[in-house]
Amino acid sequence: MTRRNYLIGGGILVLLLGGYWMVRGDKGSESSEIISTVKKGTFRVEIETTGELEAKNSVKISGPQTLRNFQIWQVAIQNIVDEGTVVKKGDWVATLDRSQFQQKFNEKQIELEKANSKYVQTQLDTTLQLRQARDELINLRYTVEEKKIILDQSQFEPPATIKQNEINWDKARRGFEQAQENYKIKKNQNAEKMREVSAELRKVQADFNNMTSVLESFNVLAPESGMVIYEKDWDGKPIKAGSQINMWEPTVATLPDLTRMVSKTYVNEVDVRKVKSGQRVEVGLDAYPDKRLTGVVVQVANVGEQRPNSDAKVFEVRVEIDGTDPTLRPSMTTSNKIITSVKDATLFIPLECLHSQFDTITFVYKRDGLKLSRQEVIVGETNANEAEILAGLAENDRVYLSVPETEGGGDVNLLPQLNGKRRKEEGDTTRQVTASLRLPTPQSKAH
Repeated sequence: MTRRNYLIGGGILVLLLGGYWMVRGDKGSESSEIISTVKKGTFRVEIETTGELEAKNSVKISGPQTLRNFQIWQVAIQNIVDEGTVVKKGDWVATLDRSQFQQKFNEKQIELEKANSKYVQTQLDTTLQLRQARDELINLRYTVEEKKIILDQSQFEPPATIKQNEINWDKARRGFEQAQENYKIKKNQNAEKMREVSAELRKVQADFNNMTSVLESFNVLAPESGMVIYEKDWDGKPIKAGSQINMWEPTVATLPDLTRMVSKTYVNEVDVRKVKSGQRVEVGLDAYPDKRLTGVVVQVANVGEQRPNSDAKVFEVRVEIDGTDPTLRPSMTTSNKIITSVKDATLFIPLECLHSQFDTITFVYKRDGLKLSRQEVIVGETNANEAEILAGLAENDRVYLSVPETEGGGDVNLLPQLNGKRRKEEGDTTRQVTASLRLPTPQSKAH
């Protein structure tokens, strides 16, 4: 009995030690190979982006907009008020370089002087010509009267003398009538000359007056009261003294309405399909880390663009901030969490748990007691850290975050609901390959 008791006690001790080492080894493997549990709860799909604040509405402060009429396409900024300065209506904001325009203004001034001189010269010439024509008419009228007197006094002269006097009177009378017609034509001709030089003078004078007003607009003034915010250049950087402004969009700065702010951000082309107008957004400020704001997506661009120093295509998204906050300023950097979807009572695991085989089967390494298996899963939506699990796992299942060291490369436990779909896809692929190779059918072999 004593020996038997010893044997029984020794067996129990061996079993206890074996169980202890198995449990310890299991815990040791779990400590070296991190295991996560499948959670069930609220799953949020969020897109995190960085943006920049700007006013929803603003008044533009623009330079002269008519410089294109004078073949001037770009103008440099000489001086500009500091960004963030609060100005009143009519206050000075910036001074533009007028050297290029000044040259054209001087040329127009010389052109005006020439047009004015031409007008005066034409006026003098026409006055002198008409005066000479009037003097000639008077002399011709006197000649007609003189010839008429000679004809009247020759009534008792020989017929030849009378005939000669009649011819002389008739010639003088016709010369006077022709001079009268010529005077009318010359008067109309000189009137047209004066009308032409007068129109030319008016045109040059109007251009000169317009250029004078444009010259004054090189000192840019504030159209309304507000805080001056620099306009962005084509590369996204604020303009400054020395920058060039384009005459197609001659905006120097803006006066934003700080009561309605918008965060302008960009979403990559992979995630933009998830973003819709009306989605809620959680907004944070780099300048105030403790401040939390909310907003709503109000606009999603239909056309992508390529940002500087980036090869990826992005789409502009505008998020309107809820309410009014006096601390908000344009150009502040924002962190945006666009909530594209919220699901309750759904299963989810970390993204690191997911693996793939043949690019068609998605699986996880599942731990069930001492058993390790590869389990196929159906993945739903994903966010930055986690993935929704539609099938293949249950709540509190244990899955590995990485490939376990004891992974033996066994077959994946496939989901029954996907086998039919896989077989159909394989059959479709086989039929496509058979058709492309023109393989003979059994009926054709029989023939």
